[in-house]
Amino acid sequence: MQLHGHELSYLDTGEGNVVLFIHGILGSRRNWSQLIDRMDDSQRVIVPDLFGHGESSKPMGDYSLSSHAATLRDLLDRLEIATVTLVGHSLGGGIAMQFYYLFPERVDRLVLVASGGLGREVSGLLRAATLPGAETVLSLVASTWMTSRLQALAMKAGKVGWKPGADVGATWRGFTSLADRESRRAFLATTRSVVDVGGQTVSAHDKLLDVEAPPTLVVWGSKDRIIPAWHALKARESVPGIRVELFEGAGHYPHLDDPDRFAELLRDFVATTP
Repeated sequence: MQLHGHELSYLDTGEGNVVLFIHGILGSRRNWSQLIDRMDDSQRVIVPDLFGHGESSKPMGDYSLSSHAATLRDLLDRLEIATVTLVGHSLGGGIAMQFYYLFPERVDRLVLVASGGLGREVSGLLRAATLPGAETVLSLVASTWMTSRLQALAMKAGKVGWKPGADVGATWRGFTSLADRESRRAFLATTRSVVDVGGQTVSAHDKLLDVEAPPTLVVWGSKDRIIPAWHALKARESVPGIRVELFEGAGHYPHLDDPDRFAELLRDFVATTP
């Protein structure tokens, strides 16, 4: 679909209540692939690649939370969809909350998965992307020459029994996309819009106090090394009544670590909330 002169790639499948999935930094709609078949038999599932990610265009310009939220609003308008359940992972969680803050009448429910915007703490790797010279470093470490050698090492490790978890697989797919200059530029612009060298710079807590939150589900992996799981408890303090589910042993991608449990949880949440 062409939006504002740029191509926005998305998947639209199934019938029923509309669920819009929003991926995180370095992600794409592939991050939700295991959920689609588990959900689209009873829900209409919309899964876009955000601008700057996946198969969507990577234009120069604004990669802020508000810009992404406005793009998703425009996508829903073009599809003639009035309201949705928003499911946002990591950066996508921040976008989902900003979407609700800007367009509350369009949101039936919020599902925040290892969400950004709920505390200052974040992985040092993301903070490093805000430093001067990060573009040059990324162009070297994400080059085809380097990634091909890392891939060869991973294959050797696999032969002796090493099995990468969901976090490693999803992060690796995102990392390899940075071999492309436009993807690197979009990644740095997106990261620097929400993170500085000290951590996350955007917080939803003040805004959440100014609005009446919709039914909200927060899902986190207990071993998340990107954004700490205790941010879920901090969210519950800001918005009493939200539901928090911890996936014991899961990392930053609990929906990939246990897609069956996540799909069942999401189905139940949609079915039991007005």
